[in-house]
Amino acid sequence: MAAGPFIIHFSERSGLRTSAMIMAHIGYTWLGVMFLFFAFSLSVEIYHVLLYCGGYIFRRNPSSIRLSVRYAFIIPLFFSFLAAVYGYYEANDIRTERISIQTPKIPSEIGRLRIVQISDMHLGLIIREYRLKRILEKVRLANPDLIVSTGDLVDGQICDSNALSDFLRELSPKYGKFAITGNHEFIAGLEQAKCFIENAGFTLLRGEGITVGGIINIAGVDDPAGKRFGYGSEAPEQMVLSGMPGDKFTLFLKHRPLIEKESLDLFDLQLSGHVHKGQIFPFSILTGLYYPVQAGLRDLGKAFLYVSRGTGTWGPPIRVLAPPEITVIDLIHGHSQKSRAQITETAPE
Repeated sequence: MAAGPFIIHFSERSGLRTSAMIMAHIGYTWLGVMFLFFAFSLSVEIYHVLLYCGGYIFRRNPSSIRLSVRYAFIIPLFFSFLAAVYGYYEANDIRTERISIQTPKIPSEIGRLRIVQISDMHLGLIIREYRLKRILEKVRLANPDLIVSTGDLVDGQICDSNALSDFLRELSPKYGKFAITGNHEFIAGLEQAKCFIENAGFTLLRGEGITVGGIINIAGVDDPAGKRFGYGSEAPEQMVLSGMPGDKFTLFLKHRPLIEKESLDLFDLQLSGHVHKGQIFPFSILTGLYYPVQAGLRDLGKAFLYVSRGTGTWGPPIRVLAPPEITVIDLIHGHSQKSRAQITETAPE
């Protein structure tokens, strides 16, 4: 089981798709349960340390309320299985997060431009047709003008998965669909990832920006993981953003929710993902040490950052206190010189 991720990777590379799918469901679920077991076991050990410290300070013998070795194993195991079952259902509880931003950069004749963000879907061995259909139902219900994918759309060798790409191709918003690379596009293999993304009808932005319909600028950059695999665009994000018309709203797609101060004057809204809000609590405590914004909306003063919790799952098909989402962003014409944003609604499925 510990070698499961390697077995899955090489099985898939060797064309043993069925074996890889079976091992992915078993091995990654085991990985999630073991992480939860470790977290609950650590809680028991912290409890014992506190008992020891309390007994030392107050000169009491805490052995009567100390858990036996058997219960110190059984209790964390029970709660880890319970949390895993809950996490499986939470991973399927797709939420719709709604944000509205008033800005003078959206023309009054347009009134409102609706964008739907999907992120970190990880289509591959675990996220298949059933989950994808449910996600796309939520996207269609939102009736977007524009769809963006902020990385990790694919996870594995799926260029030949015509059923998955066909489902995505059926989405045809008025102003198109745009995507950027995440780290998993490079891990899976950039060429096959590009093949799938383009078959799905997305325009892949790699260190470039375009103006769509004469209404909105959209710029996207590669994930830094590309450099480890010999890829990645040479143009820094400041160069990409500075080439966009300043009188139009600039939407910046960047997989990791990190802000470069030099870019703050060059975009209006950055959409990111990558972190999954830790996916399985308490892993979010660790991810929060590196990413100040793990999920939600942040006012940067001159611009906004929104970080998606992700639409799918990576590895274990489990989420604990980090439900998946699609994000509906309404850009509304307003007269104020400074854009204003608010989260308007959270809707479970």
